[in-house]
Amino acid sequence: MSDQCDSVKERQNEIKNMSIGPDLRARVETGNRDTDPVLDSRGTPKRPWLSKHSGASPRAVACDPLTRLSVAVRRDKGPCLTATASFTHQSWTSSFFRRRESGSRVGAAAAAAPGGSGPSMDARLDQETAQWLRWDKNPLTLESVKQLIAEGNKEELQKCFGSRMEFGTAGLRAAMGAGIARMNDLTIIQTTQGFCRYLERQFSDLKQRGVVISFDARAHPASGGSSRRFARLAATTFITQGIPVYLFSDITPTPLVPYTVSHLKLCAGIMVTASHNPKQDNGYKVYWDNGAQITPPHDKGISQAIEDNLEPWPQAWDDSVINGSPLLHDPSASVTKDYYEDLKKYCFHRSVNRESKVKFVHTSVHGVGHTFVQSAFRAFDLVPPEAVPEQKDPDPAFPTVKYPNPEEGKGVLTLSFALADKIKAKVILANDPDADRLAVAEKQDSGEWRVFSGNELGALLGWWLFTSWKEKNQDPSALKDIYMLSSTVSSKILRAIALKEGFHFEETLTGFKWMGNRAKQLIDQGKNVLFAFEEAIGYMCCPFVLDKDGVSAAVISAEMASFLATKNLSLSQQLKAIYVEYGYHITKASYFICHDQDTIKKLFENLRNYDGKNNYPKTCGRFEISGIRDLTTGYDDSQPDKKAVLPTSKSSQMITFTFANGGVATMRTSGTEPKIKYYSELCAPPGDCDPEQLKKELNELVTAIEEHFFQPQKYNLQAKAE
Repeated sequence: MSDQCDSVKERQNEIKNMSIGPDLRARVETGNRDTDPVLDSRGTPKRPWLSKHSGASPRAVACDPLTRLSVAVRRDKGPCLTATASFTHQSWTSSFFRRRESGSRVGAAAAAAPGGSGPSMDARLDQETAQWLRWDKNPLTLESVKQLIAEGNKEELQKCFGSRMEFGTAGLRAAMGAGIARMNDLTIIQTTQGFCRYLERQFSDLKQRGVVISFDARAHPASGGSSRRFARLAATTFITQGIPVYLFSDITPTPLVPYTVSHLKLCAGIMVTASHNPKQDNGYKVYWDNGAQITPPHDKGISQAIEDNLEPWPQAWDDSVINGSPLLHDPSASVTKDYYEDLKKYCFHRSVNRESKVKFVHTSVHGVGHTFVQSAFRAFDLVPPEAVPEQKDPDPAFPTVKYPNPEEGKGVLTLSFALADKIKAKVILANDPDADRLAVAEKQDSGEWRVFSGNELGALLGWWLFTSWKEKNQDPSALKDIYMLSSTVSSKILRAIALKEGFHFEETLTGFKWMGNRAKQLIDQGKNVLFAFEEAIGYMCCPFVLDKDGVSAAVISAEMASFLATKNLSLSQQLKAIYVEYGYHITKASYFICHDQDTIKKLFENLRNYDGKNNYPKTCGRFEISGIRDLTTGYDDSQPDKKAVLPTSKSSQMITFTFANGGVATMRTSGTEPKIKYYSELCAPPGDCDPEQLKKELNELVTAIEEHFFQPQKYNLQAKAE
């Protein structure tokens, strides 16, 4: 209480020293406030903050809603300060006492009083900041919010508190920092409380089965946030409710979480990671009891449960309660051991691996992948790859790269190229920071490095896994139960292979949440899902992980390269052989950056009303359009009823154009980044074909799409930095 009193005295002194105005004298007094309560029973600020009061000495009172301090402007005596005996918060804020463009802080308040108008912060912002100061116990984020209020920095407050992070099928992903729009201790607690309550409603045996939680190496010293800290707070939430938690004791790749869910038959999994996002970001990724990412309507149900459980529970902030708890389990040693044992089943040429002379370089891009990829190589009897020393250890600052995303290509691999050239390695393997993605590069005879696209590596891995399976399964009847999957924006090369070889291929919506769940359905029906991939360098090579897995993809790619080397073939030569046999599939993908949702909506609405209302474009430059599918509205002109077969979602934009020349192009918004992405492909039937001519025509098509559909100058879009 003494600190609170000191704060009142400090505030009184500040008001004494304020420039009030030429005709007013500041006189400070303390005592019981005779105004209406500023906060209601829920702690929400009442409005207006300025109100008239009757009495012998009429006055207008300007109340600071966050501290229950009020500045009273007496019409006969001038401004004074009154303070209640009870405090809602531990220290004052000066959200009301900010200087306006004209006049002084209190002077402006006094001038506003007769009209009964309040200060500039809107009611919602007031409510959110008031709740924040009551609930946040992280001194760094708490102090930063107080500072913003004291400075009257409404613009920054609006960024922090304007809207709560939306919980979607990908969970949460946002910058770390204070406020409901950011990843921090309080929002992690709130999110986990909602998720916990939702799981309690869904699983009657939740307290018997439990959940798994893991984390990557991200940290944000300025706000005191880190993936490890967030994981412990999440574990605290469940354990205080009597729910077992399998909390990894150290950083892991994301795929270990869905693996643990399936392997231990748990109800759910949480991975605290922002994957390959910029260093200031973090995320909260959720898996269901089937081992796959959640799909609708779970996202909406969890989101509502979060809203219903915002106030931290009594022990929410005390993560020490989990230390020594019988409900806390560390699965690190046993689960990791079992993962590698399961992975060994996908080693097809152990004798080749033991003798292989192929050298590999690996980078984990300052993430979690290093030790896990080393162990995976040993599980396959391969010599572990040479690690890029500057990037092998986890570092949340990602100091050697602008973006920690191998999908960006050669810019992320500069150090890898240098090391590979030094040790004369032919193949580079690059994981993203949470090791669920993989990029591969190969030294060409010309001396140049070729970075395979996600579609190209998907073709290679699909061919490899089918060929390896076929060698062990000579019975043609077994083909009827073999499946491969890819997302709708990925290359159709697996479809071409499936048509010729006689197995099944299915296309899903974008994202491994769809492929993982579909794979699980097929597996439950007794089918064998050999492979699934998406063009964004995500590969599911082993169905014991129902998500993309960069660790297993890395070691399986290494075995493939080692085997091909015994045939004097490179990865590039084998890719060409695949295209010759199954048809060339030339792809090109990129994106534009746009931070304005209204602009994105205008761009897509323009496409839907291109030649008048509800008329899609019929041409794109010189290219004739033969088909349109809009998975935002559910329209598909290739279907008899014009309704799309794949699920639709009004919350994201996605239109696919099919062209008369056989080209296909999809434009869609990203679910985790401020990007409008596009994916294009030209396919040719097997046989003689000129791939250079195909590339030329695809480049012309892409140029037309950028010019006529994206219109970057009109919409002020920023192109991908090459």
